[in-house]
Amino acid sequence: MVETRTRILGIAPYEGMHTAMMNAAQAYPNVQLDVYTGDLEEGQTIVQRMPPNTYDCIISRGGTSALIRQVTDLPVVDISISIYDVLRTIKLAQNYSSLYAIVGFPSITEPAHILSTLLDFDLDILTVHSAEQVTHTLERLKQGGYRMVVCDMVTHTIARQMGFDAFLITSGVESIHAAIDQAVDLSNWFGRLRQENFFLRSITQEHNGRVVVLEQDGTPFYSSPTEPPAELAMVLRSHLREIPASGSMRFYYTERDQLYSIMAQQLMMDTRQRFLFYCVPSRIPLHANRAGLRSLNKGECEYLFTNSFYSLSGAMGTLDNEIRALAQMKQPVIICGEPGTGKEQIARYLYLNSSLVNHPMVVVNCAMMNDRSWDFLLDHYNSPLNANGNTVYFQNFESIPAARAEELLAVIEETGLARRVRLIFSCAVQEGAAVPTVMRTFGERLGGMTLTLPSLRSRSDEIPSLASLYLNNLNLELGKQLSGFEPRALEMLRQYPWPNNYTQFKNLLRNLASVTTGTYVQSTTVAELLAKERSIRAAAPAPAATPGTDRTLEQIIQEAVQQTVAAHGGNRAAAARQLGISRTTLWRYLGRTEEEKPGS
Repeated sequence: MVETRTRILGIAPYEGMHTAMMNAAQAYPNVQLDVYTGDLEEGQTIVQRMPPNTYDCIISRGGTSALIRQVTDLPVVDISISIYDVLRTIKLAQNYSSLYAIVGFPSITEPAHILSTLLDFDLDILTVHSAEQVTHTLERLKQGGYRMVVCDMVTHTIARQMGFDAFLITSGVESIHAAIDQAVDLSNWFGRLRQENFFLRSITQEHNGRVVVLEQDGTPFYSSPTEPPAELAMVLRSHLREIPASGSMRFYYTERDQLYSIMAQQLMMDTRQRFLFYCVPSRIPLHANRAGLRSLNKGECEYLFTNSFYSLSGAMGTLDNEIRALAQMKQPVIICGEPGTGKEQIARYLYLNSSLVNHPMVVVNCAMMNDRSWDFLLDHYNSPLNANGNTVYFQNFESIPAARAEELLAVIEETGLARRVRLIFSCAVQEGAAVPTVMRTFGERLGGMTLTLPSLRSRSDEIPSLASLYLNNLNLELGKQLSGFEPRALEMLRQYPWPNNYTQFKNLLRNLASVTTGTYVQSTTVAELLAKERSIRAAAPAPAATPGTDRTLEQIIQEAVQQTVAAHGGNRAAAARQLGISRTTLWRYLGRTEEEKPGS
């Protein structure tokens, strides 16, 4: 007799629990655990979209578990939060330099009170019983000067929306193992009853699409809403032998101009095997953008900003109020800062908090634009510059060719572009250095507001707070249970100059979290990775040779032309733009070089 496996659906409220659940499942060879990430209503929707007769039980956590129970007949097991889980997060939060409180439902605050009494912690602990109470409680804390909360998932979501820094209390591996054990017991208990019921439900429940059930020989057993077209039936039959005995498979089918996502699985009832197909209208997002041009909507920008280091770590710092004020203005904004200081994220924030957020954000990456892209942007009737209400973000503006800069400025002034769209520019400027001439020109002619982003080394005192906040999010993402840094490790992070600023800082923290196996990040690990960073950045390119005094001006120009063409990988059009000469002139200098080669 073949031993059946318990099929468990895991709904992880955050990505780190997804990883932890998958790791925990390795200890259960007779359990098939499929994990999806979705918090609250999103997790509820994932469960609703699952075909019947797919899983025996569901495991999730907190408010997401409660919502899932409202939409399924499957048993739902809640992953609990232990006292150790609360203690670990409190220890991590102690590195935070500002006022903070513990806010959450009783499952969070009761163990927090116990810890506060046993360990003599001086903690502000506030208990809530609904999402409405969460909002009211956080508003009072904000008025009291609190900037951070230690909390559960419901509070974490609302707190982030309200601008708080937040440490989410995560469930440890012991709690996940306990939930899987309980799920297996429940599944065995209800197994026979569910097997009988799911067969009927699998072919009668309504779906946004088509349901087809085929016999083993490919003849139709059931179809809704109508019989499948002959071509679709043939396609379904061709996949019968590929459908796994357990789980499901997915493939795509195009009917006229509609793309369908088809999920197939086997059904067993009284030892009789059939095959169930769900054909759901779908679409694959295709991006045929030109080089250097990209259009983003509100949802895409929200995702990119919310999941960025800038958002997760509160890296805007003291600039928060200034940036919020700029978002409400209509004048062009010029964002300056060293590489890695978050210029792109600030541009997204300005867009998301402006009155034009329901229109697209068009990103023009000047470092990636080619001639075709510039011609489309400046001359084509379908250019995004011809639309009204967009936000147009010119990224890496220091890379714009001089000729294109003149064309662009003329287009902006002649078409009144700054009145029709929101213009945002960003350029890389080393701290203390002058803003590039092209950026100053645009700022003066367009009346732009300048925002200068500080380097990370100028905020060294905030590094412990920034590091702890991001480490908390890495715990969620990587399924780790890190409680903080050794004091010497934090001091080493503070002393490092961070030439690539927050981008380098974020990548180093991710590497530290990945390689750390204990509870705290060790100073020896930090020293090792910082040494690698220094060695990578120590090799600077050799300085260009000083032109000899025995060469003519013509020879010096020819050499400069050759070097510029080589730097652009042989792209002569790009080299001509950088040199500020026509292509004909460039070809003339290259032609003379060929003529002067020995033996030519």
